[in-house]
Amino acid sequence: MSNMKEHEIQLASELDYGRREKSSSEVEVDVKAADKDIYGETITEAEEVAAQADLGVTGEDLLELENKLGSMSLERTRIIMKQVQEMHEHDQNFPISVLQKIEEFLDNPKVFENPDNYGELIKEMKLEAILVTENSPYAEVRAVVENTDDPDMPSFTFRTWFIGIIYVVIGAFINQLFVIRQPNITVSSEVAQLLAYPAGKLCEKVFPDWSFTLFGKRHSLNPGKFNKKEHMLITIMATVGYNTPYTTDIILSQYLPQYFNQAYAAQFSYQILIGLGTNFCGYGLAGLARRFLIYPSYCVWPGSLVTIALNRAFHAESDPAVPGPFKRMYSWSRIKLFGVAFAAMFVWFWFPGYIFTALSTFNWISWISPNNVTLNNIVGFNNGLGVNPFPTFDFNVLNAYGFNPLVVPAFGTINQFIGMFFTMFMIIGIYWSNTWNTGYLPINSNHVFDNKGKAFNVQKVIDKRGIFDSIKYQTYSQPWMSAGNLTIYFWFFAQYSCTISYAFLFHRKEIAHGFRGLWRSLRRNKQDTIDENDLSEDIHCRLMRTYPEVPEWWYLIVLLCAMGCGMAGIGAWDTYTNPAVVLFGIALGIIFIIPVGLVTAITGIQVTMNVLAELIGGSFTPGNALSMNFFKAFGYITTAQAIYFSNDLKVAHYLKIPPRHTFTAQLVATLVSTLVCTGVFNFQMNKVPNVCTADAPFGFSCPGINTFFTAAVFWGTLGPKKLFGSEGQYKALLIGFPVGLVMPIIVYFLRKKYPRTSWLRQIHPVMLCYGGINWAPYNLSYLWPSVPLASFSWFYLRKRYLAFWSKYNFVLAAAWQCGIAIAAIVIFFAVQLPAAELTWWGNTVSAQGCEDTACRRLPIPDIGYFGATPGNLP
Repeated sequence: MSNMKEHEIQLASELDYGRREKSSSEVEVDVKAADKDIYGETITEAEEVAAQADLGVTGEDLLELENKLGSMSLERTRIIMKQVQEMHEHDQNFPISVLQKIEEFLDNPKVFENPDNYGELIKEMKLEAILVTENSPYAEVRAVVENTDDPDMPSFTFRTWFIGIIYVVIGAFINQLFVIRQPNITVSSEVAQLLAYPAGKLCEKVFPDWSFTLFGKRHSLNPGKFNKKEHMLITIMATVGYNTPYTTDIILSQYLPQYFNQAYAAQFSYQILIGLGTNFCGYGLAGLARRFLIYPSYCVWPGSLVTIALNRAFHAESDPAVPGPFKRMYSWSRIKLFGVAFAAMFVWFWFPGYIFTALSTFNWISWISPNNVTLNNIVGFNNGLGVNPFPTFDFNVLNAYGFNPLVVPAFGTINQFIGMFFTMFMIIGIYWSNTWNTGYLPINSNHVFDNKGKAFNVQKVIDKRGIFDSIKYQTYSQPWMSAGNLTIYFWFFAQYSCTISYAFLFHRKEIAHGFRGLWRSLRRNKQDTIDENDLSEDIHCRLMRTYPEVPEWWYLIVLLCAMGCGMAGIGAWDTYTNPAVVLFGIALGIIFIIPVGLVTAITGIQVTMNVLAELIGGSFTPGNALSMNFFKAFGYITTAQAIYFSNDLKVAHYLKIPPRHTFTAQLVATLVSTLVCTGVFNFQMNKVPNVCTADAPFGFSCPGINTFFTAAVFWGTLGPKKLFGSEGQYKALLIGFPVGLVMPIIVYFLRKKYPRTSWLRQIHPVMLCYGGINWAPYNLSYLWPSVPLASFSWFYLRKRYLAFWSKYNFVLAAAWQCGIAIAAIVIFFAVQLPAAELTWWGNTVSAQGCEDTACRRLPIPDIGYFGATPGNLP
């Protein structure tokens, strides 16, 4: 009761804050609203407190909604609430309390027969109807995305192109140069976004106002104040430009003598055709999928919100104080919080990143007995399962899986943790029962081993062309994997079928609606009309109608050109690969882009297609590792790029950047990045001595390319048939496919049977499967710390101090990410590159005993190997 009372006081405080922020013009509107009828055009203070609690809105949100109550009729409210109920029935981001209120409103005919008796409920439903039509139904979106636009604000300016191209060139050069280094260094788009602001302001001060007229519009070198749209367009260019191309792995593994040793891979024409083919194939699908992944309001794209929050921190014109914890008003601006949090994280990261690295790998339980095999297999951070209540003080460890717990909705983080926790017992069972000889190997490694427990040497099973040699294989060994790695493959298989099943069961209506919209857009002379009651397009979609859209055929041309480049590169040179592999990649992308995109747009977590591409590609071309490379490249990268580009399209959608500006910026940035990266890896191939070997200078040992080559040989040369076929040792893992298919069905019918069970509604079967693939080399120590942090942010602060959370949460996430990124760059160039090592107990204690070299539970048998006898290998 005391907690509820405190919550009501907080809501009242937000209401007072909102009233204090009213302008004189709003007071006039309130006077007019006072003359309205009983159906909710005036709201008492008690009703506002109840509405904030029930609908999850701030006092500022309510002020905006209250002024529009008179325009919302009861009948229109009923129509809109029916759509909301249908659209958000299975939406974990949408509050279940609101759905229950909607159910109470729609299912009670007395509400419409005697509305005078249900005044408070009707007011709340009108407020919700206005909220979903005039803003966003999600508090996290309202927190950072404005529901207004200035169509006259320039974005396609000389400053945008000048800064954007320079940043793309610099970032692509650095990322490509150091991607083959161990440890590598990466310049992230957050760094570009951070540095673009002072660069833009400098151009604003320095550039002259020289102008010219083109197509009836004035263009100036300096159109005035550096604005948020210019800033975001530069960030979008950096985001797509900083991704190193997949051709790095393909070309270097083809050309270098320790891999495939194919001299033609050094030809620029070949490199650029493969580069353009792999780098642009995802654009077409991203554009064609806009009606499914960009326009709908339920496609939140959580990862985009932190980018927008940082943009708003720099460009916000007003930053009023908000009520928060300890019954205080917090007046810090977003930019001030960003500056303080950025500086604090920059300083702090030097400790876990260099000075006291044990704070990052805080495997304190292992210090008790470093050589205890059983203990370290369970609690080890480096080589174990990571069961540790306090595993790290390094926020960067929490980002190991590619998501920020302050940004990704808490249900996604918790579902992953639950899936990972329970699959831990699967690993333990496999390992301690010595199933598939896992007891002779490390418990949680992502490496492939031979029958002596050493790293599998792929050179011993292929000929000089890279083709499988059965005679050499029979004298060597079968490939063996650890218990953690086997568990990953099981849940990878489950995840793919689960994604398809989940999308059909929970989003089939939305997908069908998207196809109808796509068909209408493709029909000639068909004019789209706006239905004010249609929620398939939110306020952001309606605002974006001001700008000319990119026609679907533009994206289709890009897709066809990319396919042509890829097929020409594969077919014109001796790649031992059918050019139709490109069609395979596109087909796989067409099947999965919508299901995978919906999961990513709602949860912020992306399902990757690499394992499925390897499984299918290896089955189509058994014994051919080089062909496997191209199957994996186009099968994986097409969907992955489509998701990346879709996220950028959503950022532009939220910022109201004209679609054709975004389209052009993405294409140009990708083209520039492709050319820069191609030039850099040619330098690495031809000018760096002993590149991709242990003797390479500057640490250019290419760990990623080694893994890429090993995977190609593993899946292509040995092939899925030897591993998962009828005689394969790991065929039982294929049970993952039906398991994943069934999981959404079980959850779906449980929700149908218990519709008011809130925790059951938060179960996301795809995220449960995703938790199972988070092993090897990672473990619970990397994921567990995100759970309390995400819960505190999303369940406690968001619920009790919504205005405070809305203003600061995503800005804090951006500040910490930028602080880590800048600190990592400085540490790399200042101390790691000059090899200025700091050797003391705090930097060595985390790598002792089994945490230094993985311990195995069982010794290799006396005969010197385990498994089948050489010469009789399956």
